[in-house]
Amino acid sequence: MNTILSIVIAIAAVLFLAINSLYTVQEGDTALVFRFGEIIEADVKPGLHFKTPFVNKVKHFDARLQTLDAAPERYLTSEKKNLIVDSFVKWRIVDATKFYTTMNGDIRLANMRLGQIIKDGLRAEFGTRTVQEVISQDRSLIVEDIKENTSKSVGSFGIDIVDVQIKRVDLPKDINETVYRRMAAERNRVANDLRSQGSEAAERIKADADRQKTVISADAFRDAEKIRGEADGKTTEIYAKAYTKDSEFYSFYQSLNSYQSAFNKKSDVMVIDPKSDFFKYFNKQK
Repeated sequence: MNTILSIVIAIAAVLFLAINSLYTVQEGDTALVFRFGEIIEADVKPGLHFKTPFVNKVKHFDARLQTLDAAPERYLTSEKKNLIVDSFVKWRIVDATKFYTTMNGDIRLANMRLGQIIKDGLRAEFGTRTVQEVISQDRSLIVEDIKENTSKSVGSFGIDIVDVQIKRVDLPKDINETVYRRMAAERNRVANDLRSQGSEAAERIKADADRQKTVISADAFRDAEKIRGEADGKTTEIYAKAYTKDSEFYSFYQSLNSYQSAFNKKSDVMVIDPKSDFFKYFNKQK
């Protein structure tokens, strides 16, 4: 009986030692191994590992991406105007040893320290810009400067700044209307300037078109008169040649044209001496 009990106790002791000799680091975590409070192994990768029971202690850290979503804060611009800025930061642990020695491995403490650094960076960036510049300029320039300066400040914490973003920039209600009215007035001024320039350009185009129209009409009238004169000259020349060939036929032909024009309608009435030259071909005997 004592033998069996001893065997059971031995097996339990072996299992207890085996369990305390193994530890697991989950995916997305990192770990530090301590021996009597001294770090002997850092940034332990995920997987199953061995340690010395009762001598080594293991502390786990979340190495995944962390998000610090701070509450909106007021910042002064270079004009001493208040802006309400809502931002967030994404960061992760890259050196567990530094993170443990500076932040005691506490993510909440790291968020507090990082939040204050980000606020100081935002305060410095907005303090050098006007409200108009903050609203109209590309905010990526602001966040890049903040990210660069913040990364230098938190390097000793064993963390890395992955991203800094400004979600929203609002004006306090007391200056909202003033700024919007000023912006609307500026946009109206620009619109009026553009409208004035457009009207001026339209008048120039219209004046140029009218000038071209006058020139084209004058040239066309001149060319038409020239062509008409040439045609009349040729007509007269043809008539003259026809008259010289047979003057009697030419006179007869002209009289027929006159008759046709004079008696174009049935209602036409003409009072004239029948013996006049107008009816000479009617009065001729065969």
